[in-house]
Amino acid sequence: MRLFMSPVFTVQTLLNIAAVIIGSFLFSVGVNAFMISGNLGEGGVTGLAIILLYAFDISPAISTLVLNGILLLVGFRYLSRRAMYYTIFAVIMMSFFLGLTEPITLQTDEVMLNVIFGGLFIGMGNGLVIRIGATTAGSAILGRIAHKYLDVKIANAVLAFDLVVILLSLTVLPVEKVLLTIVAMYIAVKVMDFIIEGMNPKKAITIISKHPEMLGRLINSEIGRGVTMMSGKGFYAREENDILYVVINKNKLTRLKRLIKKYDEDAFVVVNDVNSVLGSSFV
Repeated sequence: MRLFMSPVFTVQTLLNIAAVIIGSFLFSVGVNAFMISGNLGEGGVTGLAIILLYAFDISPAISTLVLNGILLLVGFRYLSRRAMYYTIFAVIMMSFFLGLTEPITLQTDEVMLNVIFGGLFIGMGNGLVIRIGATTAGSAILGRIAHKYLDVKIANAVLAFDLVVILLSLTVLPVEKVLLTIVAMYIAVKVMDFIIEGMNPKKAITIISKHPEMLGRLINSEIGRGVTMMSGKGFYAREENDILYVVINKNKLTRLKRLIKKYDEDAFVVVNDVNSVLGSSFV
């Protein structure tokens, strides 16, 4: 009983482990069933492993484990202990599933099917693993380091590192296949970005109204969100205005717009996408 009550075995921890397993499996299917089957490349460590496969017939399951092990030594200095534990588990799972799914191939006359679904599966797999705070090692570790110290999006950093490896694929692949690989990686990054940051997007709403007090109270009571009131001044008329600022979940946006329109049709409203919100008050 004490074992399951331990913080190590919380429900969230089990969900995170499940996400790593599912993500590693999806990633491996994307690599074996679509990318390698279509004679395409990949980015990061897996891309290097595919180059070794084409050049020397070395199984990606083995080469990714060795190469990722080296990167883990580097990442250990920069990532949290929790992230490293999950990453080590992800590396083991990924190598296991790369070996398990190696016989799975999808031979089609339309290579774009391999490009699209390869990018889709790889993006979903990477996204699930990174979303819980781990990485699939490889360029994902470098991406997290870049995100931590350079404040760039993980997905964009991963894309940059992957492009370097994809260019190295020119040593074993024709230019056409390399260009198709870039398309697949672009799809993967977009899918990964959506999984990491876009599954429950937030919206930041700026409202300039003649009735800010009333709208603020209504948003607080009917939408259930706190509102920040700021002072502003019109540039042309130099009139003082109170500006309302609120961050809400996307599923409440239509309701908020309806509320504003009902009580102040002349209100000026600006809606912005918000990918990351920090603070314990936001749920």
